[in-house]
Amino acid sequence: MLNNKIILEKLSGLKDYFSLSDDLLPQSQAEDEIRAGVSFKGSQLLILIFAIFVASLGLNVDSIPVIIGAMLISPLMGPIIGMGLAIGIQDYELLRRSLKNIGMAVLGSLIASSLYFLISPQYEGSSQLLARTSPSIYDVLIAFFGGAAGIVSIACRNKGQVMPGVAIATSLMPPLCTAGYGIATLQPQFFFGAIYLFLTNMIFIFVASWIGVKVIGYKKVVYQNKKRAARIRGVVYSVITLMLCLSAYLTYGMIRKSIFLNKAAEFVSREMVFPNTQVLNHQEYEKDGKGYIDVTLIGTALPKDSLQLAMMKKLDSVGLGGTVLNIRQGVALGHTEVNEGSNVNQVYSLLQSEIFRKQSVIDSLRDVIKINSGFSSQASVIFPEVKVLFPKIKELALSRMRIATLSDSTTASSDTLNVVFVNAPGGLATDQREKLAEYIKVRLGQNNVKVLVNVAGFPWTD
Repeated sequence: MLNNKIILEKLSGLKDYFSLSDDLLPQSQAEDEIRAGVSFKGSQLLILIFAIFVASLGLNVDSIPVIIGAMLISPLMGPIIGMGLAIGIQDYELLRRSLKNIGMAVLGSLIASSLYFLISPQYEGSSQLLARTSPSIYDVLIAFFGGAAGIVSIACRNKGQVMPGVAIATSLMPPLCTAGYGIATLQPQFFFGAIYLFLTNMIFIFVASWIGVKVIGYKKVVYQNKKRAARIRGVVYSVITLMLCLSAYLTYGMIRKSIFLNKAAEFVSREMVFPNTQVLNHQEYEKDGKGYIDVTLIGTALPKDSLQLAMMKKLDSVGLGGTVLNIRQGVALGHTEVNEGSNVNQVYSLLQSEIFRKQSVIDSLRDVIKINSGFSSQASVIFPEVKVLFPKIKELALSRMRIATLSDSTTASSDTLNVVFVNAPGGLATDQREKLAEYIKVRLGQNNVKVLVNVAGFPWTD
């Protein structure tokens, strides 16, 4: 009993940390701020148009800082937060204004960005443009939690710098500019993909705002004409239900796609590992509801039919049955052939790395040859000196030899020995041999020198 009481006290203390009651603004004050942000007339509309041009420039030159600046300038969040408040307190006049203003904002943004890209000299799709054409589950989560942070910051006294951060995180402006790019360049995939991303972000910001208003407990607007209010409420809730169903469908599709992409990428990295062949690049994607994996291999060519059959069986075993696997081969080190669709920069980089690796091996072998042949080649250099110091020596040969110790054990030991072969018909005294060995060590900078005199069977010149 005592333990339960302590636990309840702890939970109560923890609850105080998340309580908003002491920090909430009066409903009227928070509402006034939201209603003011819904309007898109005069300065607000001009600011939006200027922000569109800034964002379009940022996308055109592929500049992330410029795009972030445009998102900070843009006032697009206002009407969306207004929609959430309107549904939460059942203020249908505010909802009408919010829908009208967000419609005008979208239309103005599309016109401004289309005009910009019509006169822009650069028409290539930059990486920032391409990134704004397909939403992922992460975009949904960012929009939802960003909208939640937005409504809480407006409703509370301690706002901080939340709304600029929400504007950057939720990324409403760039998709509209990308849609304008699609209109200007007659590329429907850019337009529809970007509008899809914008609507996804907008829906989940709106849903988060609506839930926030309900949780905070704002009072609803009271209408005199209850029948008309009920009729409007029915239409609104039907639209909301449709939007939530659409959101659930989009979320399901994105989760399923995300799972497929992760599993497909993991399959390539785990299963497509070969001794003399490696994956140059791979791409996983969905098209018309079907999964695809494109893989480009570089190195020794593998049997195409057996490789395809083996990989398809493995796809079935990991739950990727029905996935279309396209394997490209034909890029091999030492050849200049590159298949269509291969990343030429990656091929060049890999070939350069292979060249550097082989050059390192060549340099290493040259060093070994230099070490092994250097001692032997010094015979002709030092012979005149040896002839003066050791008159009895007629001929001289130097050799660097590897001595291996053979035994029954599995580990064999070896050592290197510098050998001096001497042809001295009159023989060479022991002290002369030691003196010659010391001379060779000092003169040629070698250790472990062995002098052998008049070796039987040595192939001297005479």
